[in-house]
Amino acid sequence: MLENKKVIIFDLDGTLIDSIGIWSEIDKKLIEIIGGKEDDIVKISEERDAILKKFSKSEDAYLEYCGVLKEKYNSKMSKEEIKKKRYEIAQDYLKNVIKYKDGAGELLKYLKAQGFILALATTTNDHTIEVYKHENKNIIEEANFEDIFSIILSKGSVKELKPNPEIHNKIMEMLKVKPEECLIFEDTIVGVEAANSAGIEVAVIYDKYSDSNRDKINELSQYQFKDFEEVLKKIK
Repeated sequence: MLENKKVIIFDLDGTLIDSIGIWSEIDKKLIEIIGGKEDDIVKISEERDAILKKFSKSEDAYLEYCGVLKEKYNSKMSKEEIKKKRYEIAQDYLKNVIKYKDGAGELLKYLKAQGFILALATTTNDHTIEVYKHENKNIIEEANFEDIFSIILSKGSVKELKPNPEIHNKIMEMLKVKPEECLIFEDTIVGVEAANSAGIEVAVIYDKYSDSNRDKINELSQYQFKDFEEVLKKIK
């Protein structure tokens, strides 16, 4: 799996950190605030992913997502107000609740020590990345982004979101490496599709919020793991 590899690229939400469910809890609260009701957390996650994929080429896919919520739940708030409220709700979660998935920090430190170049390629917005880097003690104490990753590209670094491969192509260009010299860790169908479009092998870390696309994810990925502890056992 790591033979002839130089660069290991990691997705963030749902892959390295256990955040998809938390973002869905945030969106559940948001929906209640704007006047709706939705108790199915997995459904919220799936709908959000589908909307973000649809608007991946727009200037602000998350603003468009909030616009869809406005229309769906007939909210009097503007989509800009809904987006602002979403991030207000999120602050406590981002700083104090979100943490690495089991084994993720250990794997990152092991790969770094083995001489691999590690990159973070995420559709998470720039502000959230800064919170993780400087204010989230769970992440800072286990494996600080700034110590681990040579390159961090987030939403503001690209024009088009995954499944467009722009973010991976940019990393390869910056590091002057070929697709066959890279490996990507992902969890969602859009992430796997982005890896495929970039011509890079992809290893999938299981996340229950992607179960509706599990067969397609397994079909399009080269490696599948239940967790990072299983990855460590394989590469050691």
